Amino acid sequence: MTPAYNKVHNRFKFNGLHFSHEELKEVAYSLIKEGEPFEKVTGNFLIDWLNNKDFLYVTTSGSTGLPKEIKLMKQAMVNSAIATGNFLGLKPGDKALHCLPSHFIAGKMMFVRALVLGLEIDFVEPSAHPVFDYEKTYDFCAMIPLQVKHTINHIYNMKTIIVGGSKVTKPLLEQIKHTNPKFYETYGMTETVTHVAVRSLDSKSGDKETYFNALEHIKFEKDERNCLVIHAPNLVDETLVTNDIVELKSETSFKLLGRFDNVVNSGGVKLFPEQIEEKLQPIIDERFILAGEDDAELGEKLILIVENPRDSIESITNRIKQLKGLTKFEVPKAIYTIDHFVETVNGKIQRKKSIKAVLEA
Repeated sequence: MTPAYNKVHNRFKFNGLHFSHEELKEVAYSLIKEGEPFEKVTGNFLIDWLNNKDFLYVTTSGSTGLPKEIKLMKQAMVNSAIATGNFLGLKPGDKALHCLPSHFIAGKMMFVRALVLGLEIDFVEPSAHPVFDYEKTYDFCAMIPLQVKHTINHIYNMKTIIVGGSKVTKPLLEQIKHTNPKFYETYGMTETVTHVAVRSLDSKSGDKETYFNALEHIKFEKDERNCLVIHAPNLVDETLVTNDIVELKSETSFKLLGRFDNVVNSGGVKLFPEQIEEKLQPIIDERFILAGEDDAELGEKLILIVENPRDSIESITNRIKQLKGLTKFEVPKAIYTIDHFVETVNGKIQRKKSIKAVLEA
């Protein structure tokens, strides 16, 4: 029997203490009145979750467009929590660390998972370098890649970590493979109530590292653009069409190639910036993106934009020319620099605005 959204699991604990439905409301009011700014946000979410409405509004991150409020059904959030719990084998009494901001769906869902699955959740201040009890054993945690990078030497007592929000770089992936926790990269969005698919980051199997695999009751197909179409009836009523170009292995497995709106058509050759960026990661330390710039001969030419580089453009150019595995089409025709990328409120690069800022400078 599927749990209802208005129930609090009898094994749920928040920072070491069990609370009933009504007691948790008092905790929420206390956080709003007396808490730190990040605690006030959490208090407001708990009030929304514990009221009598069967829905709430969540703000998207704005990484692929303007941030917007969307309506999510609470039962869909419960269903998502159960799917994650089933995939990861989470059980009542398991200990979870929550270090994400509660502004967005990822942070909200950490609480929902705890409430629904009966987890004992420790909530710490969300930051790029979260501080928690390094000696305590945690069964489950969700982080963004930047947090993993800054806590890589302190996560030896964690069992499972899901990573999302931005790309996991190759250097970080190499570090992950030598640590104790089981790592999974997630694919999803606010509209799908966080992730609908995951892939193992530390498996030696090429398939598991390359392909995202669906959670239960979720299926995929492609549209005429080769973009992913998501069927998730337990999470969203309508079929969700994305702008993510994929290679479909099966109706439950896909490889992510890049964003449809990021594709660069250079002289009739379609280039996927995200794939080329992955190839360049080992030789560029700073954050960077690839994009297209109007070109009279090619239609579009591939360009590289690097954030506040320590090396000269000439040095970066030479390293790219010496890099094996790049085709002649994948070598940027120009390199630009920017002091700081335009970001969303949670630190994701806003590609379109950043590209526009560089090309109009």
